[in-house]
Amino acid sequence: MADIYKTLQGGARLSFGGDEFVFVELSEDMRIPQALAIQALTQRIAALDVAGVIDVCPAHASYMIRFDSELVDLDGLLALLDDMHAQASGEASASIETSIIDVPVYYDDPWTRETLMKFRDRHQDPDSTDIDYVARINGYAGADELAAAHAEHPFLVTFPNFVPGNAESVQLVPRERQIEAPKYKRPRTETPSRAVGHGGAFTNVYPSFGAGGVQLIGRTPIDIVDMDQARPDFAESPVLFTAGALLAFRRIDGDEYVDIRRRVEAGEYRVRRAPVVFSVARHLDDWHGYNRELKEALR
Repeated sequence: MADIYKTLQGGARLSFGGDEFVFVELSEDMRIPQALAIQALTQRIAALDVAGVIDVCPAHASYMIRFDSELVDLDGLLALLDDMHAQASGEASASIETSIIDVPVYYDDPWTRETLMKFRDRHQDPDSTDIDYVARINGYAGADELAAAHAEHPFLVTFPNFVPGNAESVQLVPRERQIEAPKYKRPRTETPSRAVGHGGAFTNVYPSFGAGGVQLIGRTPIDIVDMDQARPDFAESPVLFTAGALLAFRRIDGDEYVDIRRRVEAGEYRVRRAPVVFSVARHLDDWHGYNRELKEALR
């Protein structure tokens, strides 16, 4: 490990975290095609099951590999990564085997509203609710228009983070169409479980009650984590939103929220999902039409 930094074919920058981590940064900003390419690369790396590689973790504009220095052939791993970046030959070549997940959301719900009203002194606009504030700064007429835009196109999970089940996702739309919002000036000390939040260009769902700092825009009635994997929806993973998954947020009203939550608690509800192969080339060619096609997979 003579060199601290290494440039891979295609321009990605590789660096080390002690004798345990390799960090690969594709750029300093995030773009949708690049984020998709990262998901495809990390899926391929994980599938190779390289001796000594413990974990492969994708993020928005980078990925990290954890390895056992006593078991890994580090020179061989670095050569493999270099070859894989060369073979990628551009963002448009990537495809991802994944699934699209139906996520019902009660936008502007009473539970998150009650919570956020306790913390207006920490907010950029003390006289507004979070969802009205996000709508206004993004040019929407109000909460209804914001909710419609948020639910119109799928999101890609780019970064599982911090708490099991919590994952940041970005909407599959051009940058000028992204919903963007700052985090609170100071974090809340309360956030309801299953609250849907938006900060920066990313939406996340809080898996459990706790502190938080992103704008609260709604709540989902479905659970997104089951560490015991006791329920069928979590048979393959203790978290619902895995890296590379597509999330189709769906607007529901209060009655449907209560009905779904009742069925979840009774063990009668099953999350709708469908397998898809996501093509970056098709996204680049017609993102709007392709998004409609992806959502049709859930019908």
